[in-house]
Amino acid sequence: QVQLVESGGGLVQAGGSLRLSCAASGRAFSSYAMGWFRQAPGKEREFVAAISWIGGYRYYTDSIKGRFTISRDNAKTTVYLQMNSLKSEDTAVYYCAADWRPAAGTNLRMQSEYDYWGQGTQVTVSS
Repeated sequence: QVQLVESGGGLVQAGGSLRLSCAASGRAFSSYAMGWFRQAPGKEREFVAAISWIGGYRYYTDSIKGRFTISRDNAKTTVYLQMNSLKSEDTAVYYCAADWRPAAGTNLRMQSEYDYWGQGTQVTVSS
């Protein structure tokens, strides 16, 4: 089992940057694919980015490509989401999630693939 704790959210002006962190505790962090999702007010939770547990492959939703970067540090058991050029539409609660050793070809954009979730961190972008 793994516990996930997000941090780094806050209030930022449009065009600014934030870096979210998700610290994991528990076993074998390097064996988890990690994802970031977000939920805006009145909307369903949606996929943002994911990174595989083998090879470090990265996946992004189209609306954040070129602005957000997901990375992981297995030694620190932490996954990051660097968010640049923030827009008001990026305002949401951001959640990280962990998927234990997904098979090759697993769709890491699907929320149902993930086994563990954090509590979320609020990101508010003012225009």
